[in-house]
Amino acid sequence: MINPTIAKVNSMNKSTIKIAILGVGNCASSLVQGLEYYKNNDNEKGLISDVIGGYRVSDIEIVAAFDINKEKVGIDLSEAIYKEPNNASKFSDVPKLNVDVKPGKTLDGIGKFVEDIIPLVEDSENVVQELNNSKAEILVNLLPVGSEEAVKFYADCAIEANVGFINCIPVFIARDDKWYKKFKDNNVPLIGDDIKSQVGATIVHRALAQLFSDRGVELKKSYQLNVGGNMDFLNMLEEDRLETKRTSKTSSVTSIANKGKGMDPDNVRIGPSDYVKWLEDRKKAFIRLEGEAFGGVPLNIEVQLEVWDSPNSAGVVIDAIRYMKYFNDKGDLESLDLVSAWLMKAPAKTSKDADTLNKLHELTHEEN
Repeated sequence: MINPTIAKVNSMNKSTIKIAILGVGNCASSLVQGLEYYKNNDNEKGLISDVIGGYRVSDIEIVAAFDINKEKVGIDLSEAIYKEPNNASKFSDVPKLNVDVKPGKTLDGIGKFVEDIIPLVEDSENVVQELNNSKAEILVNLLPVGSEEAVKFYADCAIEANVGFINCIPVFIARDDKWYKKFKDNNVPLIGDDIKSQVGATIVHRALAQLFSDRGVELKKSYQLNVGGNMDFLNMLEEDRLETKRTSKTSSVTSIANKGKGMDPDNVRIGPSDYVKWLEDRKKAFIRLEGEAFGGVPLNIEVQLEVWDSPNSAGVVIDAIRYMKYFNDKGDLESLDLVSAWLMKAPAKTSKDADTLNKLHELTHEEN
């Protein structure tokens, strides 16, 4: 076992983790605020992990950001995160970061329900160049749900720039065999798809489904209905844009239901249900599980959960960034599949949460 004093010195000698942010919406706002909030290493409340592989939150440095909103492009990221239509909770003051938001590429990043709200900037053709110039190591994808063409464009940019890609939205990259192989063949780190919240509807639903399974209760029927008031929920009124979102959330629950046997698709309904403007960045989830217990007796659970949506995912993104840096430094990209299984709703390879976390702790404990 490594001497704690040596481990501490090694941690102090580690370089910063340079990241680029793709999409300066609510999730980016919470991520940027969170990095400032946790700059003090003594402040650990609310974090899933204070140290990962020797890296603290304060080791993360934002070096680039991309967006297509004319009101956000060209200004410092510290100002852009508060521009409308962002409505994330403000929990930290952010000083000037000296990172101007660069124009990205629109493609299908704007849905029909938000196209009149967001003034578009002219598309950039220099994303790879900007990534190279910024010396970014990791590109964090926080685009709107349903941006399939845009996500694939940026995934290609990440590969060309040799920059790790963390796909936080439900467009399948890590889960898609072709894309998974493309990243692997180019030796570019990949974590995805669709970030789990710290304590969100999916992780609560998944935990209850696992409880049923562990305790021998057959899960017969279930639903998870979500409403919220941010741009993502408005965007998801366009049913075509949320097909992968439903798939991602549903598979996260059903993959561990009934000892891995799954459920009848007709008996499960999971996903966003409606946009309620006055909820702003809050999300309300209504979860029901109907099971059959000992002797065939019914056993039902109903849960109502309310969270601020964007901060609920930002801490998980911070963990993904540090895991990617640690395993990439070690030349161990295979272990990123474990990270995806732990932090994402739709990973390439699924596994039981507790088992996955134990394996990650074993792989990183000597550096913590």
